[in-house]
Amino acid sequence: MGLSASLLAVDAGNSKTDVAIVAADGEVLATARGGAFRPPAVGVERAVDALGEAVTRAFAAAGVGSVEHVSACLANADLPVEEEQLAAALHARGWGARVDVRNDTFAVLRAGVDEPLGVAVVCGAGVNCVGMRPDGRTARFPAIGRLSGDWGGGWGLAEEALWHAARAEDGRGRPSELARTLPAHFGLGSMYALIEALHLRHIEPVRRHELSPVLFATAADGDPLARAVVDRQADEVVAMATVALTRLDLLAGRTPVLLGGSVLAARHPQLDDRIRELLADVAPEAVPRVVTARPVLGAVLLGLDRAGAAPEAHARARAHFTA
Repeated sequence: MGLSASLLAVDAGNSKTDVAIVAADGEVLATARGGAFRPPAVGVERAVDALGEAVTRAFAAAGVGSVEHVSACLANADLPVEEEQLAAALHARGWGARVDVRNDTFAVLRAGVDEPLGVAVVCGAGVNCVGMRPDGRTARFPAIGRLSGDWGGGWGLAEEALWHAARAEDGRGRPSELARTLPAHFGLGSMYALIEALHLRHIEPVRRHELSPVLFATAADGDPLARAVVDRQADEVVAMATVALTRLDLLAGRTPVLLGGSVLAARHPQLDDRIRELLADVAPEAVPRVVTARPVLGAVLLGLDRAGAAPEAHARARAHFTA
């Protein structure tokens, strides 16, 4: 394989990084996995250093030193200015002659469709939504938390559950089984004990994410307040998808709506059913489905799109990651 006919694909998330070296014909020559990609926490250069460890291993396995094109789908690339900063940092490493950087939600979307057409909503640690058309038009949101109007995701759901549970226990809010199930997850007998343990860091703050599944279990057992929180998450998912579909003039057409991220991939029946019911009302031609392919496939396909690769190349790459 000539170096001018190869691709480095990167899917870098908040918990892990996947990279792949791919030939122009779609053959996957090497893959590697690395750690989290968190520029806001460690800075752009240190984050790219960590990314470089996986890239170096993949290059060595493929027997190449650089590629023609880098297709990078990165967490925390939420604004165009951030994409530009990250693209400059990747280009400075000399990994490829051309560098395209996109938010990692685009990888989820492209992994789930046969052509660059559709909308994806990712609900993992946070929540985000993007859309694309084959003509290059895209739709996206800043997706930087409550500041940009976002609600939900695993962390947001855990925080909402804690808020309701605290108020349920002390009488400021409606009664809820959350006041029992959340502390019980950590072997504690009350919300007061859990609040104290989290505040004093007897329980590390990072463990709060464990409470999102507890919320869904409590909702599944019939708790009205927990069920209301789950319903609101469904409402938010559909609101984002509807706006993206509208911006791209896809609301009336038969369009895939991909659902990804740990919260949506878990297929909680209440959440899944409500999303589908609401979408059927506002976008009856939309085709919702959960993405199961690895997002790095999306980064590969976006790179092959950019290179104008033949359909056979796309099929060969997809077969590798879905076998």
